Amino acid sequence: MNHIVLFEPEIPQNTGNIMRTCVATNTKLHLIKPLGFSLDEKYLIRSSVNYIDKLQYEVYENFDEFKSKNPGVYYYFTRYGKKPHTSFDYSDSEQELFFIFGKESTGIPKELLQHDLEHCMRIPMTANVRALNLSNCCAIVIYEVLRQQNYNDLLREEPHKGADYLEK
Repeated sequence: MNHIVLFEPEIPQNTGNIMRTCVATNTKLHLIKPLGFSLDEKYLIRSSVNYIDKLQYEVYENFDEFKSKNPGVYYYFTRYGKKPHTSFDYSDSEQELFFIFGKESTGIPKELLQHDLEHCMRIPMTANVRALNLSNCCAIVIYEVLRQQNYNDLLREEPHKGADYLEK
């Protein structure tokens, strides 16, 4: 299974958008406290556009608790990473893959990154911006993973109006 991990997320709208992406891609979301917003259902429903009932997610008190409960391969996204996200092989859909993103203001602490430099990566971009929006980064990465896994069981046709909608 694929997993998105948000280390101390601060902006509820970003997390809501990431929640929607996780539901759309059958990806489990992990939230590591402290959070910069409330997890009260009324706030989550608004920010995740009513998909919260379909979301697989867990909340952890800290990174140590998260690590103790989740064995697998960890990938860290940081603007200081030296490898592009596309340089890794994610094709084994049987592996537990965890894609860890830091808080919007400061990212993942250097102390955590230094323990696994081999898995620190960045999404290539120009020098004109410091970073992309967190929810955009999560979407870019999870779809690269799914592309390498041949999109697993995701639908390739629109389920509501039908596969022939454009031809009619």
